[in-house]
Amino acid sequence: MIRWWVLSLQLAELFVSSLVHMLFGLYIFSSAVAGDLSQALNDCLFKANNTNVVVKEDVPKGTSTNVDSLPPIVLVHGIFGFGKGRLGGLSYFAGAEKKDERVLVPDLGSLTSIYDRARELFYYLKGGQVDYGEEHSKTCGHSQFGRVYEQGNYPEWDEDHPIHFVGHSAGAQVVRLLQQMLADKEFEGYENTSENWVLSITSLSGAFNGTTRTYLDGIQPEDGRTMKPICLLQLLRIGVIIYDWFDIPWLKAYYNFGFDHFNMSWRKIGFRGLVDGLLGNSGPFASRDWILPDLTIQGSMQLNCHLNTFPNTYYFSYATKRTRKILGITVPSSILGIHPLLFIRVLQMSQWRHPPDVSPPYKGYRDEDWQDNDGALNTVFMTHPRLPIEHPSCFVENDSECQPLQPGIWYYKIVEADHILFIINRERAGVQFDLIYDRIFERCRKHVFRKDPPTLPNEAHQ
Repeated sequence: MIRWWVLSLQLAELFVSSLVHMLFGLYIFSSAVAGDLSQALNDCLFKANNTNVVVKEDVPKGTSTNVDSLPPIVLVHGIFGFGKGRLGGLSYFAGAEKKDERVLVPDLGSLTSIYDRARELFYYLKGGQVDYGEEHSKTCGHSQFGRVYEQGNYPEWDEDHPIHFVGHSAGAQVVRLLQQMLADKEFEGYENTSENWVLSITSLSGAFNGTTRTYLDGIQPEDGRTMKPICLLQLLRIGVIIYDWFDIPWLKAYYNFGFDHFNMSWRKIGFRGLVDGLLGNSGPFASRDWILPDLTIQGSMQLNCHLNTFPNTYYFSYATKRTRKILGITVPSSILGIHPLLFIRVLQMSQWRHPPDVSPPYKGYRDEDWQDNDGALNTVFMTHPRLPIEHPSCFVENDSECQPLQPGIWYYKIVEADHILFIINRERAGVQFDLIYDRIFERCRKHVFRKDPPTLPNEAHQ
């Protein structure tokens, strides 16, 4: 009887979670469409009523040159995210990119693996056709080559023209892997890459050490790779396969999960291929070459074994938290302050217990370390790389305490916020939104330089 009661509760939770996620996805999609239609209508009316009006702006002399000499700040989105050009005029970073003159917002695969996204980010910046690597592609069962960037968004990128990166959630780990790939010279045809191509990395709710949410969503804690037969991720898997199989051009141009290199379109695999994918015999979910296995504790530890914190790069991290302790018990710190998409997971993660019949993922594991969270990631494990080896770090309460920054150290700050407070909807974060992003951009522009006295990296040979 108890077993049936537990199963009923689990199915009810699955129904509520899937419904909330689906409604939120539809809300985002419809908001983007409505915004685009409104903008198109305004443009049409404006042109019709102002056909003879010419607006001329006075551009200060030298402005363009000064802007072009600045090292770009690259904003890297997280899971289910999107870059500039997707979802119409909607901004994943809620318009934060408008706070600086030299900001790039790449569109990477929203569900592709950390590895694939790091490769995509390199070619987005340098230009050319994305090369996922021959060995990796054969192992994971997808095409070696992907999207073509006729013109890189920062083709001059090198050690003398480094870049600031700001990554949200999984985006922070993507940037870390990209920097390691640069250090290891893993891009064919680019033998001069180095870790010094990255000037600074700022993490906003960064997924450095995995999250217990992956297990709540359906990843098996035994191996951190396979999925439970009935879970939220199984519903996601089926939806993504069908979405990519139909391959509707205008729809995928609007939003794309990023699996084009797996060739799951009906034009290429037919109906039999669809059935094969749904049965779990092919595609990214069969080869585990997608984002969720990378976000488990096991997957993150495996990735972190090969990632370094480099001595000439500046690091800063904002960890988010929406829990507190009452009489020694971790509970959500707010009801109205947590997004409906995340509230159930904040509660579940705050009560997390590792299955007693499963070996702990690492020596010294404790459930209580993983209970503070923001609804998606665990707070303590957002601060800096900790597993399997802890990297140099420094906790700060106020940003001014750590000036000037020292390279090779992860400075971190804990912010009272849920996982999506600083993206999509600017109004939710209010004043906090501007305080966080203003400080990030200010740090990139005024406080992070390799030269002493400070000079822009681009001015080294001028």
